[in-house]
Amino acid sequence: MRIALPPPPPDAPSRARIGWEIAIVLALGLGQSAVYAIVQLLDRLSRSTPLAGQTATLNPALSDRQVFDLLYQLLGIAFSVAPVLLVCFLLWRPARPRLGALGLDGRRIGRDSGWGIVLVLAIGIPGLALYIAGRLMGWFVAVDPGAQSAYWWTLPVLLLSAARAAVQEEFVVLGYLFARLRQLGWSPWTILVATSVLRASYHLYQGPGAFVGNLGMGLLFGFLFLRTGRLLPFLVAHFLIDATVFVGYPWAASLWPALFGLPPH
Repeated sequence: MRIALPPPPPDAPSRARIGWEIAIVLALGLGQSAVYAIVQLLDRLSRSTPLAGQTATLNPALSDRQVFDLLYQLLGIAFSVAPVLLVCFLLWRPARPRLGALGLDGRRIGRDSGWGIVLVLAIGIPGLALYIAGRLMGWFVAVDPGAQSAYWWTLPVLLLSAARAAVQEEFVVLGYLFARLRQLGWSPWTILVATSVLRASYHLYQGPGAFVGNLGMGLLFGFLFLRTGRLLPFLVAHFLIDATVFVGYPWAASLWPALFGLPPH
């Protein structure tokens, strides 16, 4: 198999420095989320209510006052992308392409976006089937992707949340970790498995089924990234999947309320 990971940046730091750098980047974002998700799953499993009877809300209202709800939502989105800015700073190159180490070079935008749309079908349809089957077997909590409020800004904020998730996860998991772990001498397959397990771990708060589904997504995304070294298709695919879930939730919940832990109308 042809490996097309972007070349490491010049003047790479020492192995010890890279290790500490990775630990700090993960502690500021996805690694922290993984630890919390594991604790949340243990909390859920230790309750008398089975997983199938519990609910996880992805984009909850943060205040009962509209203006402060909006402010809290926007602040949360803005600060959560700080690790993305950090990895861009760490891997920024003095010559073009500036973010080539992350798999972004500004070329083939249309083609890469088209492949992202194809990935939506490859991930979205099996993912929905897994969620439905997992709900029936008690592997998932009822996931409520939508905000509880219904203001004029709800839809734009949900789309921003989808963009935030796509940028935060793909920049760090695919772009940054693949580049830095390669510099540590890890084999491509070890990188693929380790980053996929990380991706699956910070979704554990949704139940064991979410771990399985996101592990599969991580393995597919990582395998394709190994072959192409291009990040944009995965940014597009992740955004479209999350945007569809976040925005389409009210419609889907009205058709299949039992899947979302809602009483029938």
